[in-house]
Amino acid sequence: MTDDLPFSGIKVFDATQGVAGPHATMLLAQYGADVTKVEPLEGDWGRTLGKMYGDLCAHAITFNRGKKSVALDLKTAEGKAIAQKLASEADVVVESFRPGVMSRFGLGYDDVKKSNPKVVYLSVTGFGQSGPYSKLPVTDSVIQAFSGWMTLHRDAEGVPMRSGMIAVDVMTGLYAFQALSTAILKQVRFGKGQYIDCSLMQSAAAFQAAKVMEYHLEQGEPQVLYVPVGTMKTKDGYLNVTAMREHHYTGLCKVLGREDLAKDPRYDSREKRIAREKELMPIVRAEFLKRTTEEWAKDLTEAGVMNAKVNTYDDFMKDEHVAAIGALPWVEHQGMGSLPMANIPGVEPFATGSPMSECPHVGQQTREILARAGYTEAEIADLAAKKAIGFEYPTKQAAE
Repeated sequence: MTDDLPFSGIKVFDATQGVAGPHATMLLAQYGADVTKVEPLEGDWGRTLGKMYGDLCAHAITFNRGKKSVALDLKTAEGKAIAQKLASEADVVVESFRPGVMSRFGLGYDDVKKSNPKVVYLSVTGFGQSGPYSKLPVTDSVIQAFSGWMTLHRDAEGVPMRSGMIAVDVMTGLYAFQALSTAILKQVRFGKGQYIDCSLMQSAAAFQAAKVMEYHLEQGEPQVLYVPVGTMKTKDGYLNVTAMREHHYTGLCKVLGREDLAKDPRYDSREKRIAREKELMPIVRAEFLKRTTEEWAKDLTEAGVMNAKVNTYDDFMKDEHVAAIGALPWVEHQGMGSLPMANIPGVEPFATGSPMSECPHVGQQTREILARAGYTEAEIADLAAKKAIGFEYPTKQAAE
């Protein structure tokens, strides 16, 4: 790790699990922070999100790259004492337990700031630290439903659908990262700590702020932004088409061989097309069924009409543009082989052999972290015997 990254020298106590919190702390690590992932002996439950490969899965790797793992049993006095020591020496503490849980371990904000008054402390929860829902268990899909997100995605029968990925968790991680970044800047400049309440609910609301406001202003029936726009079924697949401005619409009509639609007084302005969306779109869709996706895409692109084939991930990974700019380098990961690892804007590209590309196994750096914290080999051996700490794989702990 180079010393000139923005957060070099910043110590992070990462007691998060799942995706939202780990995403935020992974980004801190990518910008140089020394992130200690504090997880139970069996590992962060985020390691089980999807098919597992040992103690890893795609989500665990993606959101824990660049960290070091220490496995602690916080239900033991010894494990709790280690965690308290590490937190007292950290610049940043991030946790994702339900409200009040960290305090039971002596690791709440009020506990930590007694010995560490400048600490930046962020809590990730479903609904926040207060309010009638604050203690409720939450998943990404629960917040998608609660926040109105699902109403944006409906099936053919109009049934609200959840996104096929954990979108709210991922965006919460981004909001948490930006909040932590500004708080760290404040800490460095003015020597002041800060507590940050970051919930999935509030992040989902912030992300959908324009749609929520639009819903209010237009009495629950917001108009589309422009027409024609949408996913068109073709002879052999699907194509997304956007006719945002007048020249896009006239270009689309020309490619479709329907110049008459461009001149038709019912559709010759944005406002008219929006008003007659239900009338115009079936006409447009019927034309797209006549040719293949590739044929339409070629002609639309030449005409300056924005479009994109609806790709599978395989199509995306093999695309010539993606390859040309190195957007998805193939990186060797310990025990996993070669993996496509999407680069992050502003972060050094991922590469084989870089610690920033590696997700640690459970407790992989337990010995290293404890030694750095001042524990002797004999003390570490004693802690292992008491099962207060774990090393690398849960299945190996009994032999330690």
